Amino acid sequence: MALPTAAGRRFWFDPRFAIGLALIVASIVGVLLIVGAADTSVRVYAAREPLSPGDHIDAGDLVATSVRLDGAERLYLVPADLDSDGLVVTKPVAEGELVPASAVGSLDGVRMTSVVLGVNGRLAASVGPGSIVDVWSARSTSAGQFEAPAVVVASATVVRLVEDTGLVVDDRAMSVEVLVPRDRVARVLEALANDDAVSVVPASLPGK
Repeated sequence: MALPTAAGRRFWFDPRFAIGLALIVASIVGVLLIVGAADTSVRVYAAREPLSPGDHIDAGDLVATSVRLDGAERLYLVPADLDSDGLVVTKPVAEGELVPASAVGSLDGVRMTSVVLGVNGRLAASVGPGSIVDVWSARSTSAGQFEAPAVVVASATVVRLVEDTGLVVDDRAMSVEVLVPRDRVARVLEALANDDAVSVVPASLPGK
């Protein structure tokens, strides 16, 4: 009896194998599509190093990272928010911390600068770097009295508290560095030049 030769062999193909393979491929593609559609991660900025109020920053000071915020991305700084001229920090941000959108201000339009104020009396316990304060001044009169105080800068940002390093320290007077719009700098310097009584008052209650 003659043995079958290789040329005489026929290729056997089971349609069920092709159907099973197609189902597996379709399943994998479907899972990938579902995972991709369910991925709500967005790219936001984190601080490359600690940021302090008054710092001017750009993309080089930040690290873009993908996180899931479940619709809260508007609360944080995203690449689209980065101004071409850079940003100024208004609240302290720790290294590696996601940068809150409320912790930075744009340098485009309203320009900011820092001014050191000598204030009378003690500062409120809630006043510190990043605090939002109103700067008040009262002009002195010839009789040694003061006129009614008025706000010279509203919603200024505290950069730092300045310690007095002189030989004589007055517990009733302190200095504080604040960020103010440049269009208010002249008014602030006028108050300082006139030896007005300058006070710094929290603009809102702590935690508000």
